[in-house]
Amino acid sequence: MGEGRDVFDFGIAGYRPEWLVGGRAVEAAHGRRLRGLVGRRLSGVWVVWDTEDDEWFADCPVLLDFEGERLELNHKKFDELSVTWNQCDPRRPVVWPDFDLCWRDDALPEPASVLGRTLARVEFVEWIGPDGRAGEGIDVAFAFEGGRRLTVFNALDENGLTLGPPDARTRVHALQ
Repeated sequence: MGEGRDVFDFGIAGYRPEWLVGGRAVEAAHGRRLRGLVGRRLSGVWVVWDTEDDEWFADCPVLLDFEGERLELNHKKFDELSVTWNQCDPRRPVVWPDFDLCWRDDALPEPASVLGRTLARVEFVEWIGPDGRAGEGIDVAFAFEGGRRLTVFNALDENGLTLGPPDARTRVHALQ
């Protein structure tokens, strides 16, 4: 099933992804801590940037800093999600052969509208197939006061970011 520790660190010193499949597994492992982010302000969002191609290197984790509690989300394959905490330091270099990479907190427009906002709830978003059943993969959405949302989603073996309400073809499960 692909669950467990991965020895590949994505060129990030100290990063040890732990891959989980499905909302139940992620909630069992990280639900309490994810719920503990509610009430905190989003103070930073970092992504790894390919300086040569001047684009987001979406294979690496997305870092969300909630006033000193850093959450690291990373998707791979179609259904695996790694959730880690305070492992990645965006002040340190990313070393990946054949790429010139660095951390950036100003590269993408999506996070700008939610920076400084207080988190109201964390949600898991499941895609619903044509048969009406949810798959095993999940996206993680952050609903902020004032109705704004930021979702870190599985962009088919890498990460994606989006703002706004969930797609109509999804089921949302708010962590309580």
